[in-house]
Amino acid sequence: MPALPNSLPPIAQTYVDSAGGLFKDALTPTVRLGVTGLARSGKTVFITALVRNLVSGGRLPFFGPAADGRLIGATLEPQPDDAIPRFDYEAHLAALGRDPPEWPESTRRISQLRVALTYKPEHPIRRALGLSRLNVDIVDYPGEWLADLALLNQSYASWSAATVAAAERSDRSVLSKAWLEFARALDPAQRDGEPAAIRGAEIYTRYLEAVKRTGNGSALLTPGRFLMPGDQAGAPVLTFFPLPGLNDREPAARSSLGALLESRFEKYKKDIVTPFFKNHFAKLDRQIVLVDVLGALSAGGPAISELEATLAEVLAPFNTGRSNWWHRLFSHKIDRVLVAATKADHLNPVSYDRLEAILKVLTARATAKAQASGADVRVTALAALRATRAAEARDGDALLPCIAGVPLPGETIDSTTFDGRREAVIFPGDLPADPVAALEQARSGKAIERASVVRFRPPRIAESGAVGEAPPLPHIRLDRALDTLIGDWLR
Repeated sequence: MPALPNSLPPIAQTYVDSAGGLFKDALTPTVRLGVTGLARSGKTVFITALVRNLVSGGRLPFFGPAADGRLIGATLEPQPDDAIPRFDYEAHLAALGRDPPEWPESTRRISQLRVALTYKPEHPIRRALGLSRLNVDIVDYPGEWLADLALLNQSYASWSAATVAAAERSDRSVLSKAWLEFARALDPAQRDGEPAAIRGAEIYTRYLEAVKRTGNGSALLTPGRFLMPGDQAGAPVLTFFPLPGLNDREPAARSSLGALLESRFEKYKKDIVTPFFKNHFAKLDRQIVLVDVLGALSAGGPAISELEATLAEVLAPFNTGRSNWWHRLFSHKIDRVLVAATKADHLNPVSYDRLEAILKVLTARATAKAQASGADVRVTALAALRATRAAEARDGDALLPCIAGVPLPGETIDSTTFDGRREAVIFPGDLPADPVAALEQARSGKAIERASVVRFRPPRIAESGAVGEAPPLPHIRLDRALDTLIGDWLR
């Protein structure tokens, strides 16, 4: 019997290699990572820093595969969904590379980016199959749209009542005066309500924009498309507003202003909120929710209660629970959720754990349901891109734990206005050691005293023309967040 050849002819080997490559590509697992958060929580910066540190081989000592030396590399790949815009990673890096550096523009629409990770698997079956790649599809969308999830379980009357109550708060009464005066002068039973609907939506939108500009605990501003309309700008579905004094038990008369506004509210949920939820949230495997806890603590009073209620509302619709390969084939389950307090670099390192503890208490109600369904819910404090460094300042015989950074132009501390060029050493205050006491103090209207309410310039990022040679970005606990979100997928 003739001996078999040691190797196939070149053309046959090419077909075999091609088939093997297609087989491996078909079996390459994909994890869809949802990056969500409330406005001003730093979603764009988080994604940019995460990707940059992966593709540049950044220092990630608490990201298991990198710490173990099993992470070989990361590359950007074409995204799988041609109907979704690509996350503009390069433009955001360019903003950080300017002189002086600038923060990237905030998220204005849904976008997506695929990062392919190559690694050495620990699992013997994966090694035997030659599976050493993982596609990470990162899905980003405006925080204003996230807040709309709270509308799914609300009626028009209940939403109106809650929105009016928030507008009457002492910290918003001036901003809401024009809209509330206009709305209270209307008769919900009046006919020909279209002009009132158009005018009311305009005034109400200006109120939302004013609240957002203040940054004063503006956690739940709905409808989100009023602030970030996207393709729906000018559409009738965005022409409604809350009315005071409505009652769920007394339906509005047909053809009345109340009926018109209610129908558009329901259409907004049906045609905009629900499809967005089904097409994107229902397909996620992992979820990170970014929260500006320090902003709420600085605002004090109602901002804390509003943030807590908002987190409970936006986490409720997630399809959480334990996931396995069967679930991933037929129904997605978010089996791991990470809630992260951002801007930890506004604190000295001695307060990182305290910020995390405060977030854990703040989100207890929001995470209870997810944990009950079997999901792994964790919290952390992080800064995806660190804009300050730890420092000390002497106060008499004592050394104060401070931070040093370059405040943005126009920022003011103790009557000193900064020009954006020189570094300042700031004592940010100490967060209370007891997180429950800290939140009670804030809820009582006594804002936690912190000097570091200023905004800092980002560090300037050096450009590099060669892929994989760009220097990584400084961060705080970004590696721990990565390990929580995808570390187990790389085993």
